[in-house]
Amino acid sequence: MSLQKGNVQRTRPQKHRNHTVFKNSLHDTSNRTKLINSIQVSDVCMRCKDIIDWKIKYKKYKPLSQPKTCVKCGQKSVKQAYHVMCSDCSKKLGVCTKCCQKKEIVPGPPTKNEQIKLDNEMKALLQSLPERRRRTFLRYMDKLAKQKKQEGDELKDKDSEKNDLMDKLKELKISEDDDDDDFDDSEDGQSSNSDNDEKQD
Repeated sequence: MSLQKGNVQRTRPQKHRNHTVFKNSLHDTSNRTKLINSIQVSDVCMRCKDIIDWKIKYKKYKPLSQPKTCVKCGQKSVKQAYHVMCSDCSKKLGVCTKCCQKKEIVPGPPTKNEQIKLDNEMKALLQSLPERRRRTFLRYMDKLAKQKKQEGDELKDKDSEKNDLMDKLKELKISEDDDDDDFDDSEDGQSSNSDNDEKQD
């Protein structure tokens, strides 16, 4: 903006511009930075998740050195930075652990038992598919992996990726069932036609 009185229009572009994207692990490759980058923000609303993700991305995140006191139960059970409530109280009340408001909560990563169960379910679904559909699914997985490599997006949400794969697998399973139904119908039609031919003879 110009310093002239009443002149609110600026014609020149901004003076200092970033030519490269900021990367928090460009010069700092310490274990602390790797640990901060690997944090998965959960049990918070979408707005609070975006705030904490921004802090992680631009190297403003300061992890806790010791647990904080929960504002509801009074126990020292808050282990994540910028959270004010423990996850147990949050689940009971159905509120965000950062802003304490009733909003849609981002779910946390699955536990080891849940992960094993999901993997077993995925393997069972994959084995139940015929060879052609199985190969289609494997090609889809390879395509996703290539896209991820080209974009260089290492911090992509793994849960959403897994959900995409499960959705594709279920879609293939459903389409396979539909094909089987069509095949059964055509068989029934052929048998009824052959019965009619026999009656005519």
